[in-house]
Amino acid sequence: MKNALFLSYDGMTDPLGQSQVLPYLKGLSNAGYSIHLISFEKEERFEKHRALIQEICDAANIQWYPQNYTKKPPLLSTMKDVRKMRSVAHAIHKKHTISIVHCRSYISALIGRNMQKKFGTKFLFDMRGFWADERIEGNIWNIKNPLFKLIYSYFKRKELELFKHADHIVSLTENGKNEILSWKGLEHKSSQITVIPCCVDLELFNPDVIDSTKQTELRTSLRISSTDFVLGYVGSIGTWYMLDEMLDFFKVLLESKPSAKFLFVTGEKEVTIRSKAQEKGISVDTIIVTSTLHKEVPIHISLFDYSIFFIRPSFSKKASSPTKQGEIMAMGVPLICNAGVGDTDRIVERYKSGGVLNQMNFENYQNAINTISSDNNFPTETLRQGAHEFFSLDGGIEKYLNVYQLLEM
Repeated sequence: MKNALFLSYDGMTDPLGQSQVLPYLKGLSNAGYSIHLISFEKEERFEKHRALIQEICDAANIQWYPQNYTKKPPLLSTMKDVRKMRSVAHAIHKKHTISIVHCRSYISALIGRNMQKKFGTKFLFDMRGFWADERIEGNIWNIKNPLFKLIYSYFKRKELELFKHADHIVSLTENGKNEILSWKGLEHKSSQITVIPCCVDLELFNPDVIDSTKQTELRTSLRISSTDFVLGYVGSIGTWYMLDEMLDFFKVLLESKPSAKFLFVTGEKEVTIRSKAQEKGISVDTIIVTSTLHKEVPIHISLFDYSIFFIRPSFSKKASSPTKQGEIMAMGVPLICNAGVGDTDRIVERYKSGGVLNQMNFENYQNAINTISSDNNFPTETLRQGAHEFFSLDGGIEKYLNVYQLLEM
């Protein structure tokens, strides 16, 4: 049995760990790989969900080595965590002789590159996005600060090294892959880059298994009547998501659909969203904010007539694959989104799964709303078929398995 080491600076007790890491690792384990997993866990989430994640790992025969994520002091804590990751990774390799080091994003890739040089292990760079540029464009690092400018320059140099020397690269998007291939010295890497978007468990996100009684109960508890038109949003609202513009869209929608409700399924504080709506003259009675466990997201999406997300387009977003897009399509719900983010607009247009806005203004909002008002434009089965073709978890696992087998050759 081949030993593979998966390195993640994100936690498995985080939502993305549960939806975008563990399902793939379970599939690779079932295919015959002995998976060793190092992750860095936030204290509160770890205490709350440790038993669940351990149970998942045990059932899938995944050896999990959770580490404490340290946040303070900034930068120094990350350096400490990097040293810890390297130390634990080296110890695992000494005991189990790792053949593939699978690295999620840039921090982990530093260790993957180190092990490639030191031990000759195959280095799989699962980049997830242009991380250093995300830090700048998301205003997490202020490049006017000499220290952050130095760190940004360091990671941009390292980025090129990681791309050049990775035995294989996984990009979330074709847009991201094409960007990498446009860089000097990387033109030859096409066969070493595989595109695997954020995939979806199509058994969980399946409108056919929604319990109609529970759906009615949920609708009642959220104060949504059967005649209300529901515009829905799923996920966090932070650095990249354009809440102002989404509310502007909803305000225009209310003019043609006065009974419309805007349902946010998010961990964001209700007061944040409602106060922003009030600023725009939108009645708070039309805004509904709720949070839920991942397994309950499908039944919430089943209440949507349409879904929406606007993401601030930027260079780093070329490599972004919003998890929610596949989930929404899998539930057969049409989507309104903006252009310029990863492959999002290309997927919407390819599978005719909604509307894409090239500019955020009243005219484009109204045009999209006119599309919404036309019945039967987006049949559920068409959207579901698109999700099966592009976002299938089984398909994603198969692609990862192909990459692993290539690295073993």
